[in-house]
Amino acid sequence: MKLGVMSDSHDNIPNVKRAVALFNEIGVDLVVHAGDFIAPFAVDPLAELTCKVVAVFGNNDGERVVLAKKLEPIGEVHPNLANATLGDRTIAVMHYPELAIPIAKSGEYDIVVYGHTHKIDIQKEKSLLLNPGETGGWTTGKATVAVVDLQTLEAKIYEI
Repeated sequence: MKLGVMSDSHDNIPNVKRAVALFNEIGVDLVVHAGDFIAPFAVDPLAELTCKVVAVFGNNDGERVVLAKKLEPIGEVHPNLANATLGDRTIAVMHYPELAIPIAKSGEYDIVVYGHTHKIDIQKEKSLLLNPGETGGWTTGKATVAVVDLQTLEAKIYEI
């Protein structure tokens, strides 16, 4: 089983479409988004995914009620922390590293995903701690997502 991971898409529709195409091509079983979609229209390309989406809001997300309604047919969005299970793996998703780092150190989850910094971060201790970088590519000039192999807990970064 494979987990698709994205964050900080910041209204970059072409990059969200590229991420969706990559996740569908690889055949991920679940996609998590660690926040900062920004506007509700930025969710529309996710409807093309062949799997469910579990997401959290970020600090820049506006119109949260409309964002949540747009995500309903394909998944769910949570205010601060999302819990997901895929196979026998437990996954926590949040936007902020200040929450993610201590949760990962606790070992409570197999995988802890965060965003906000727009910087790729992969650490393996008690949990796999993962920031896929930014899907939007606006800040760093590099648009990235990650795929995690749930059997090995190996994360691979893809530039889109």
